[in-house]
Amino acid sequence: MKWYENRIKSVLDGTNPMVIKELPGSFAVYGDVQFLPGYSVLLPKREVASLNDLDLNERQVFLTDMTLLGDAIIQACSPLRINYELLGNTDNFLHAHLFPRYEWETDEAKKMPIWLYDKSYWTNPEYHYSEKRDGERRRKIASCLENAYRLFNESS
Repeated sequence: MKWYENRIKSVLDGTNPMVIKELPGSFAVYGDVQFLPGYSVLLPKREVASLNDLDLNERQVFLTDMTLLGDAIIQACSPLRINYELLGNTDNFLHAHLFPRYEWETDEAKKMPIWLYDKSYWTNPEYHYSEKRDGERRRKIASCLENAYRLFNESS
């Protein structure tokens, strides 16, 4: 089985190469496709179909992880905002997409959901993750995420 066929299992068994950092209730992973630099995904620590399948404490921790990952992406990438999406329509397991949105996107693109970008953005090898192009940004997000958690824990 390839790591991307079961992303959560591959994180747990150490074969998912996209892991940024393990968090209290999830795993932050870098997106396979980087046409919006810094795109990341949050995976729960156990495979469930939706957010509602987590108990209330697990939900709270997962959603806190999600917002702190968003803070880290903002700090590392300086986007206009982050679009958070928990869909599960295609991949039937809980996961949150965090899409940084940028000033340089067209006015039309800024107003639409990311999924309305032309399909070629998802399939073009030019946008597939590249350690040479994306590695430093990924490491910066990891560092900012550690800092976000330090500040969060100090304030709790």
